[in-house]
Amino acid sequence: MQIGFVGLGKMGANMVERLLLGGHRLVVTNRSQEPVAAAVAKGAKGCGTLREVVQTLEGRKVIWLMVPAGDPVERAIQELAGLLQPGDVVVDGGNSYFKDSIRRGEYLKQKGIHFLDSGTSGGIWGLANGYCIMIGGDTNPFAYIEPALRTLAPPNGYLHTGAVGSGHYAKMVHNGIEYAMMQAYGEGFELLKNCGYEL
Repeated sequence: MQIGFVGLGKMGANMVERLLLGGHRLVVTNRSQEPVAAAVAKGAKGCGTLREVVQTLEGRKVIWLMVPAGDPVERAIQELAGLLQPGDVVVDGGNSYFKDSIRRGEYLKQKGIHFLDSGTSGGIWGLANGYCIMIGGDTNPFAYIEPALRTLAPPNGYLHTGAVGSGHYAKMVHNGIEYAMMQAYGEGFELLKNCGYEL
């Protein structure tokens, strides 16, 4: 399938490469142009702006955002609301707060644009191993982008979690567990380091 991809950081660039290797057609942009050139060298079509990405895509458009949570996502959503047509799909694959995702979903729904919030886990190892994806939103746009999800994820590695907001909520729980474990490991090693015993 054809996907407009916005944000080519370490994770986004690897997601683009995995999608290209899976036979999808990618139209990409990034704030700085060096990552765009790197993606073009691997088979993507590069664009300088979000508007250009939308204009380049054909048919029902899918825009996948991999930009930092907060203002960058908000600005992209506002711009896309004026560029996309009813039936088009916006996917926020970053770590947005789930209540922001619910609000953004309602905003785009008023314009007939679908919104999917995608909690994405895999980091820099996702290119080789795949990304575990927790995705919230309506069934229709989920089914439409499912070919891309099958490419991005390992076997049984993606899940339609329910309504808009549920994907980022699930990712928030995932992050809480992961960070708590990392903190516990750190505290355990600190205790060992300072115990005074021969280890």
